[in-house]
Amino acid sequence: MDDSEVVAEQAAELVERVAAIDVAKASGMLCVRLPHERIEGRRTQRVWNVGATTSAILELGDHLMCQGVTRVVMEATGSYWKPWFYLLEARGLECWLVNARNVKNVPGRPKTDKIDAVWLCKLAERGMLRPSFVPPKPIRELRDLTRLRAVFIGERSRNKQRVEKVLEDAQIKLSSVASDIFGLSGRAMLEALIGGERSPQALAALARGRLISKHNALVEALTGQFDAHHAYMCRVLMETIDRLTAQVDELSERITAQLACIAPPRPGGDGSTLPDETDPSGESGLLPLVERLDEIPGVGRTAAEVILAELGPDMRIFPTANYLASWAKLTPRTIQSGGKNTSGPTGHGNPWLKGMIGEAAMAAARTDTFLGARYRRLVKRRGHKKAIVAVARSMLVIIWHLIDDPTARFEDLGPGHHQRSVNPVRRTRDLVRQLEALGHTVTLAPVEPAT
Repeated sequence: MDDSEVVAEQAAELVERVAAIDVAKASGMLCVRLPHERIEGRRTQRVWNVGATTSAILELGDHLMCQGVTRVVMEATGSYWKPWFYLLEARGLECWLVNARNVKNVPGRPKTDKIDAVWLCKLAERGMLRPSFVPPKPIRELRDLTRLRAVFIGERSRNKQRVEKVLEDAQIKLSSVASDIFGLSGRAMLEALIGGERSPQALAALARGRLISKHNALVEALTGQFDAHHAYMCRVLMETIDRLTAQVDELSERITAQLACIAPPRPGGDGSTLPDETDPSGESGLLPLVERLDEIPGVGRTAAEVILAELGPDMRIFPTANYLASWAKLTPRTIQSGGKNTSGPTGHGNPWLKGMIGEAAMAAARTDTFLGARYRRLVKRRGHKKAIVAVARSMLVIIWHLIDDPTARFEDLGPGHHQRSVNPVRRTRDLVRQLEALGHTVTLAPVEPAT
């Protein structure tokens, strides 16, 4: 290929009409690059500031449509990109949200909003950017619900810890005896303390279930200096916990209703999946998919809802399971220099998805399943953290296949899968070599079958 062919190929890859926005809270610096009207091969560039109001963005969308702009690129800056992305996308423009890490300016140059917008536009013009995953509106609404529920659950846990701190301040050691001070027995004792009961024997008599056998320990733990101030603090915190619990339950019901309203993708003629606005199979929506994800060890219903909210039901966004694992930052980075290959950290990724997958992986590690056996094999030589990441990646591969194929169901390979797949001759040879290296003489004799 000669130089003229290279130039022609590079010109063919250029995006002819492109715009880029350096997003801020109250405004955005816009750069538009278009072909020159008279001189072939030359580009024209215009940079100006646009307000971040709805009317200004809609007017900008009409202007860009009239200019024939085919792609609008912007950085993911906090939440300020959302009105620009959603309103311009509604106008029919192709909007790309890009990671700020991939569009850093050349070091040593001054940094201004205008220079950043021009640099971003030139990168987009030459096809040097990759768009981030922005789900459709129904999935975005589902994300808002699941993320808000996670925030409320976290806040409820913090208030429970504050109640325990108040009890410790009053020399009440209930958490040393009861594993859950907010269970049936613990809640009854807390309500009695707030109501004015101070007798350790009377409080210990409220125990239920297995706590009944710990009566003496409870009497000792409930002997303290709980006064009216502690009662007031506990009452305020308990009311907050109850209110958060009611809100979490309400959000869970709303999430179920939202999942039922989202139509699952339907198979396309080429084997791909196409989003369908109507659900011909009924009103179940994505609830059957939640049930199928719930079959994975370690993945409960709440985790399945979060996974669907973060990934969506259309796996065309992630062509392969490996692509999804890489996007979720559950695949170590390969670093090669001077002929040496090393692995770097996985990266941050989506914190909501990665956190939930990590919790599910830790739960699966304690099960007698294929995933549990995988964790136990890896933790011996790689450590707990890397073993959990490996299990989380395996779970994400399973999730990709279940979402991509609407007819697939989870089937556990069993904890003995790795043993069954090992070549017995090779395994025997390796063990003999290890024993000989320790100074032993090994003699093998076949085991006679039991009669």
